[in-house]
Amino acid sequence: QVQLVESGGGLVQAGRSLRLSCAASGIIFSAHVMGWYRQAPGKQRELVARIFSGGTTNYLDSVKGRFTISRDIAANKVYLQMNSLKPEDTAVYYCNARPSSATSGYWGQGTQVTVSS
Repeated sequence: QVQLVESGGGLVQAGRSLRLSCAASGIIFSAHVMGWYRQAPGKQRELVARIFSGGTTNYLDSVKGRFTISRDIAANKVYLQMNSLKPEDTAVYYCNARPSSATSGYWGQGTQVTVSS
């Protein structure tokens, strides 16, 4: 059974940092594309960052230079370090694990990030 559990969300002031964690179980971690998505109220879910099995990373343009995705393969964890947070980063952040050969994957339950101005 696949399980993704996010943690690390919270309420912070603009300019501060948060680190999100996603603990994965039930998957071969290194065979999946691990991603962080977010969904703000009234908006569609969007890809924030992802890391491929080979280590390549992609980022949403608006977070480039501020957010960093990383992983610990031995611990089956993926992280999202978020610096210089802005009110527009406020959203529920979801962890996603997609098998490298698939078009869809598994989702965590989400963690709320709220950035106050």
